[in-house]
Amino acid sequence: METRRCTIIRTVGPAMPRGERPQQKPARKSPSSPQLWDLKIAVIVARDDDGERLIRELQRLRCGIKHIWPMPPQIPAQFDVVFCALSSDLPQRLPWIPGEPAAALVVVDNGEGPLDLGLLHNCAAHSILHYPTTPRSVETALSLARGHFLYERRLRGRIEKLDESLRTMRSVERAKSLLIRIRDMTEEEAYNYLRKQAMERRVTIGVVAKAVVDSFELLS
Repeated sequence: METRRCTIIRTVGPAMPRGERPQQKPARKSPSSPQLWDLKIAVIVARDDDGERLIRELQRLRCGIKHIWPMPPQIPAQFDVVFCALSSDLPQRLPWIPGEPAAALVVVDNGEGPLDLGLLHNCAAHSILHYPTTPRSVETALSLARGHFLYERRLRGRIEKLDESLRTMRSVERAKSLLIRIRDMTEEEAYNYLRKQAMERRVTIGVVAKAVVDSFELLS
């Protein structure tokens, strides 16, 4: 029997000198996290040397800056983040109630005199920045404030959904009790009736239950 031999030819690049490793291109470092880019930021501080340094660092992070001074009677809420000088009346200048902020708040401490922790608590700030600033301290304060603000907003969204679910459950239970009493249905029959009506009308069972309860209260 004839045996055939195959020759495998491998194509390789130019040989590297012995002991020499291929050079790797250094990774390009971004000046900041992309999550911090293009944020609209209000800077409400005096434009002294520290204030100028703060503004430059935020611009270096690719943020849109709006400098406001003197401090307005009411802190603007149409920004993503607000850097604001810490003052004794700052809590009264905030346009939102604690726990429901419209923007992330970073209070700026000028480092003069003792820090009033009670005042800081009343401001419900998301972060604090102490003078003199450094590139690391500015980016850290901004990142923490933005992260805490977004976390609070997610929590509020979940609470609102839970509240809505609880209201729906109460409406369904109320509607079921009315159907059991008025139409002499069992609990299972009353629930199936509500679900069927919801499917036919392409709405949630909560909407049907609320309509049943409102109709009963209107006719009572």
